[in-house]
Amino acid sequence: MASPSRRMQTKPVITCFKSVLLIYTFIFWITGVILLAVGIWGKVSLENYFSLLNEKATNVPFVLIGTGTVIILLGTFGCFATCRASAWMLKLYAMFLTLIFLVELVAAIIGFVFRHEIKNSFKNNYEKALKQYNATGDYRSDAVDKIQSKLRCCGVTDFRDWEDTNYYLENGFPKSCCKFKNCTPQRDERKVNDEGCFIKVMTVIESELGIVAGISFGVACFQLIGVILSYCLSRAITNNQYEIV
Repeated sequence: MASPSRRMQTKPVITCFKSVLLIYTFIFWITGVILLAVGIWGKVSLENYFSLLNEKATNVPFVLIGTGTVIILLGTFGCFATCRASAWMLKLYAMFLTLIFLVELVAAIIGFVFRHEIKNSFKNNYEKALKQYNATGDYRSDAVDKIQSKLRCCGVTDFRDWEDTNYYLENGFPKSCCKFKNCTPQRDERKVNDEGCFIKVMTVIESELGIVAGISFGVACFQLIGVILSYCLSRAITNNQYEIV
C-alpha cells in the first residue's frame, strides 16, 4: 500500500490527467455530434446520387449517423468514468475507443479498395434508369431529372445516350436536359445540354465524400489520444490506490 506522502505527491498528477481527459471527452462528444450532422447532411445532399447506386453504397450516411450516435453515448460514459475516477470503467472506455477506431479503419480500407465499384455501379444504374425513364415520377426517373437539372447535364456520357431510349422515341429529350428554363426540347439538340452527367456526378461525389472521409479520419486519429489518456489515468489510479473521498 502506498504511503500517505506518496499519495499526496501523485494526487496532482491524477487530477491533471482527469482534467485533460474531461476536456478530451467533451471534444470527443462534440466530434460525435459532427459525425451525426455529416451523416444527415450526406443523406440529404447526396440522396439523388445514392438512389442510383447499389444498396450497400446507400448505407454510407447511416453508418456515419450510427457512428456519431455511438460516439455521443460513449463520450457521455467516458465523462462519467472520468468523474468517478473508476479504473475499470476507464479501461472499458479505452477498450471501446480502440474498438471503434479499428472498425473505422477497416471501413476506410474497404471504402478505398472498392471505390471503383461505386463508379461502375453508378454508371450501370444510370444507364438503366435512362432506359426505363418515364415522366410519371418513380424514384429513379425523379433522381435522373434532379441530377440533370442541378448539374446542367444530359445523358450518361452525352445527350446522345437518350436517343436509344423508349422515352426519346415517344417524346424526345426530357425537360431536365434543357439549357433554358421552361423550354420544350423534344428532339432539338440545340436546346439541350451537351455534357453527360457521369463525370460531373463523380466529381461531386468524390468532392463531398472527400469531406466526409477527412472528418472521419480526423475523428479516428483523435480517438487514439483518448485511449492513451484513459489508460494512463486508469494505471495511475490502480498503482497508487487513489480513492475519491
